[in-house]
Amino acid sequence: MLSILYYLLIGGSSIALIIALARSRGGGAPVGAFLHDALEAAFLSGGPGRVADTVITAMHADGRLVVGWPGIVSIRQGAAAHNPAESALIAAHSAAPNGALHQLRVGVMRSPAVQSIGDGLAARGLLIQPGTLRPIRRWAIAQTLLCLAGFPLAIVLTVVQFAQLDGDGFAVPFVFQVFPAVLFGIVVGAVCSARSGKRLTGAGRSALRQYAASAAARTGSAAHLVAMGGPRAVPDPELRSRLAAAARTRVSVGGGPSSGSSSSASHDASLWAGGTVIWCGGGGGSGGGSSCGGSSCGGSSCGGSSGGSSCGGSSGGSSCGGSSGGSSCGGGSS
Repeated sequence: MLSILYYLLIGGSSIALIIALARSRGGGAPVGAFLHDALEAAFLSGGPGRVADTVITAMHADGRLVVGWPGIVSIRQGAAAHNPAESALIAAHSAAPNGALHQLRVGVMRSPAVQSIGDGLAARGLLIQPGTLRPIRRWAIAQTLLCLAGFPLAIVLTVVQFAQLDGDGFAVPFVFQVFPAVLFGIVVGAVCSARSGKRLTGAGRSALRQYAASAAARTGSAAHLVAMGGPRAVPDPELRSRLAAAARTRVSVGGGPSSGSSSSASHDASLWAGGTVIWCGGGGGSGGGSSCGGSSCGGSSCGGSSGGSSCGGSSGGSSCGGSSGGSSCGGGSS
């Protein structure tokens, strides 16, 4: 009877988890799902960080922006913005104390102009809203851990089982009876945990493929290259190395740099951008994830608290979910 209970509990939890994940991720692609420009493609491919890299590269390519040593940005006087994200970069540069590239990059990521790109993509069914999948991820992780804990428990119960047998009695060891159920629960939990960190929907993948094959993407402009390929696709080698360094640099609460992974960055939101930061890190395209694209929005918590956000890495992570001024992150591609 105890082995039957194992199967009922683990099987029921696994089936419910799969159904909940499928419902949260939505159905098929909406009719007419497509991307309007390189910035939307960048957001799907790598989140706000990729958008910031794309904007910086585009302005650098036509001479409106120059990155000098050691990563200090100057913007040509009178340079005009071609879109709201570029306006956010110019505004962040005006407010920045020294024009450091890593600080401006965070400012662009956190700006309402870039955050609204994620909102628009989610409204069109191309991305899953931050926080939607977080309860499912926690459920999946809890199931995996409980099933792993079920192995030693099953061994103890097997010892008890054989201690109660008569000398001539025989029974299949309890641990062997429940092994398939426990293994199934672990596999389902691990797979659902990984899937719950990927916010890109089927419609988003389809739109990204269509954009990659479009005439606009095939022009080979610097902005389109970076939108689809990230900083490593920047044509200018010096800018490429500067952007890579900026993505790895933490931004401290006081606005100064410190070495380390951007996934653990912290940043004073009031220095660079106002409004609520919901989207961070990777949007979830070909490698983003957490699903978060490898860059933080400039905060330190993973619970959606006020004042910042952090992201769970380049490929994968958990979904963002913020309240005022911050969010936690992870996710990425599916």
